[in-house]
Amino acid sequence: MEDNYGKIINDYLEKLYRKKDAAAHLAEFLPGEQSGETVTFRAFGDECRISPEGIFLGDEKQEGPQGIVIVLYAVHARRMPCVLEPLKSFKDFPGSMPYVGAFTSHTQNPLIPYAEQLEGRIDRITESLGGKKTQDSVGGDFSFLVYPVPKIALCYVIYEADEDFPASVTCLFSGNADDFLPLDGLADLGEYTTKKIIDLLA
Repeated sequence: MEDNYGKIINDYLEKLYRKKDAAAHLAEFLPGEQSGETVTFRAFGDECRISPEGIFLGDEKQEGPQGIVIVLYAVHARRMPCVLEPLKSFKDFPGSMPYVGAFTSHTQNPLIPYAEQLEGRIDRITESLGGKKTQDSVGGDFSFLVYPVPKIALCYVIYEADEDFPASVTCLFSGNADDFLPLDGLADLGEYTTKKIIDLLA
């Protein structure tokens, strides 16, 4: 399966770099810094490099599903800015229904066991992924905003357990997130952002 993902990523990169001034456009639209045909930006809390030779997070070449998310973000790069508000739940994006179950089980539910730990690690999480602790108006017992890629924000709203209800986690997206990734890509973006957050709790 890794080989299949790698082929898909390479096919997308080949199509991207067929376009005139591809690296310059990526640098403007992702946005990122251009050096020759390579464009560097932040993704999932790490330095990400895109070039005709592949996609790298740190020193690791991405040939799996996380690389697919990044290359899809590059393919859908456009000039428009991130529109943060109104924040949207995943199910509010048109056509999201087939992916809602996977989004819940892979993005929101894995953080529930860590609900009590998260508040004390918000500074570390937002320093790595970009973002901030959010205002009380978002809801929950506490919440924070992160940017796994430059133009898509995710807001995690945490409800701690009490006498009547178990802990729960809701993940919201910036209002125009679906302008920069297709819905399956948004679901995967949430999953890998959650995995990064859990890594940061260690």
